[in-house]
Amino acid sequence: MATGRYVSDLATGDRLGPIRYSVSAFTVREYCHSVELNHEAFLGIDTPVAPPTLIHLDKLKLYEAACPEGTGPDARLHIEFDATWHAPVPVGTEVEVVGETTERFEKRGRTYVVTEINMTEAGTGRALVDYRDTVILAFRSDAKGEAAE
Repeated sequence: MATGRYVSDLATGDRLGPIRYSVSAFTVREYCHSVELNHEAFLGIDTPVAPPTLIHLDKLKLYEAACPEGTGPDARLHIEFDATWHAPVPVGTEVEVVGETTERFEKRGRTYVVTEINMTEAGTGRALVDYRDTVILAFRSDAKGEAAE
């Protein structure tokens, strides 16, 4: 298990979290503005709901808690994600988020890392958002131009 060092060291089976927090109106509003998500459900009603992609922020919180030394020598390139929204997450909801590195593999000289993250309503365990994230770690080559081991 690599938790406790760098994000780039995460290995299959590493567990991240849990983290627990209350979804704030400020976080929802600022996230929506940052990704130009101007839908009324997220910004224009009395009790806004968090967009399912807000879980991107939770991924960073999980990384920070599990890997306090930061990203490490290899940067991550976020290439694919899939978010399943099971239920609306209104502002003020107390949530719990956990993650697990489910795959780490090599493909064409690059290291891929897949992390699955689950957000539930704290206290009830009701599923809110499931998220699958795939990143590529920075490609490195040796002096001959071949992929480094």
